[in-house]
Amino acid sequence: MLEDIDLSNIQDENARQLIVQLMNLIEALSADLRDAQAQNQRLRDEINRLKGEQGKPKIKANTAKPRVDYSSEKERRKPKAHQKRVKKANLEIHREQTLEVDKASLPLDAEFKGYEDVVVQDLVFRADNVCFHKEKYWAPSTGQTFLAPLPLGYEGQFGPGLKALTVTLYFGGGMSEPKVRELYENMGIQISAGQLSNLLIKGQEAFHAEKEEVCEAGLGSSPFQHIDQTSTRVDGQNQHCNIVCNPLYTVYTTTPSKDRLSVLDVLRTGRARRFRLNEEALGYLETVPLSKATRNWLVAESGDQDRDEWIFVERLDARWPKLNTQQRQAILSAAAVAAYHAEEGIPLVRLLVCDDAPQFHWIAEELALCWVHEGRHYKRLMPVFVHHLKLLSDFREQFWEFYDELLAYQQHPSPEESVRLETEFDRLFSTGTGYDALDARIAKTRAKKGSLLMVLKYPEIPLHNNPAELEARQRVRKRDVSFGPRTQDGIKAWDTFMSLAATTRKLGISFYQYIHDRISKANQIPSLASLIQARAGELDLGPSWSAA
Repeated sequence: MLEDIDLSNIQDENARQLIVQLMNLIEALSADLRDAQAQNQRLRDEINRLKGEQGKPKIKANTAKPRVDYSSEKERRKPKAHQKRVKKANLEIHREQTLEVDKASLPLDAEFKGYEDVVVQDLVFRADNVCFHKEKYWAPSTGQTFLAPLPLGYEGQFGPGLKALTVTLYFGGGMSEPKVRELYENMGIQISAGQLSNLLIKGQEAFHAEKEEVCEAGLGSSPFQHIDQTSTRVDGQNQHCNIVCNPLYTVYTTTPSKDRLSVLDVLRTGRARRFRLNEEALGYLETVPLSKATRNWLVAESGDQDRDEWIFVERLDARWPKLNTQQRQAILSAAAVAAYHAEEGIPLVRLLVCDDAPQFHWIAEELALCWVHEGRHYKRLMPVFVHHLKLLSDFREQFWEFYDELLAYQQHPSPEESVRLETEFDRLFSTGTGYDALDARIAKTRAKKGSLLMVLKYPEIPLHNNPAELEARQRVRKRDVSFGPRTQDGIKAWDTFMSLAATTRKLGISFYQYIHDRISKANQIPSLASLIQARAGELDLGPSWSAA
């Protein structure tokens, strides 16, 4: 077969080179054909949908394919020896009960030898409907009625336990509103769909405020942050959810767009946009195709002062109404980034760990790219020839071997090892295989050297963006179950409670107990922001920056 051709059997150098060229041509044509077929199918599906019909169903194969590659850092970890843990060592005991032996069944010589403890976990889950008899007094002298107040947390028709469980099941447990309501009805709770929805999204200002505090504390807890984005639906319209996190917290923020300005909005925690057209901003714009007249005007407008959004946009549009969308967006982004870097009073992100999406560039001083994302590019190559498949397989093996070396460096960093790894990177990603698609991919990886090797400078940063990806997956799962919010209040509730659920999990706090603590006004659990700040001091997430 043509696909099985073995170049080592061809002795003539000219003939071998010609065959190599033909093989690469076939690979390119095959890739173009696959893209055209996929695009054709998408267009057919869209036509069918417009006609009210169904598109081509996605049917998975019956047989499982062997796992020959990994798409996440968790899957790449080498299995460790299993160590049996005592699961109930830290289990809280709520009550004790002594069980007696039937004395009549005992032999006459039976002796008492103490007790054998058996711990059994159970759950008391029942309705607790309370009728409060509120004392009522009338004062004729003042014409006033005096009523005994309800206990804290009992505002409205539902108590703090039910309110806390509702939030926990919906946002922490991933249940849909109909399923939560069905559960309550089975437990003897009468609640309408509207009442349930209101419990989730109405009157949550205190939680929204704490989410903002978490965001501020989280951004200030470490010089580096993970960031990712995923699509979300709001009242049937496509929007985007931004996920920012580190080991101590996670914050979700929904924005209409996923551009650089939206990312800045998230990192600035919703503050009004500011723009500064200084030397830094002009530096970002050097690679943007702009006319000489436009550049001269930008230089003339430059200075070290911030401008409000409406002033800056108005002057830009009035002076250059014919700027295309890309040019206009680039100018706005550059000026917004410059203003962000000059801003005081908010924690600035010094390094972003992320994929190579363009909207993440410029924002932080430094960018650390995800190695797992980079590895996926090689996984997407689909060579036709066995020879090319072998070349790809061999290179990917070397790719992940180098990745393992970087992991080892994180445990024992040294200047000598840093130099060696940098040299090894240059050698590995200067490889020429003769498979054009693979060589092009290798060249693209080589161009990202600085961002891929940022770990040599900061050994404490992860080599991957898995923390943000896993949190994004939680949002996707919630979206698949509940489709998405339909109102602005719904957007805020989704972002707030998913942020608080993820953050309490990282801090080792029960999400239910936290929500109940706040609703009941007990306030026994400290603010999450203060816990983040305390843990940040203990963990020291940026020792490389401190040493510098």
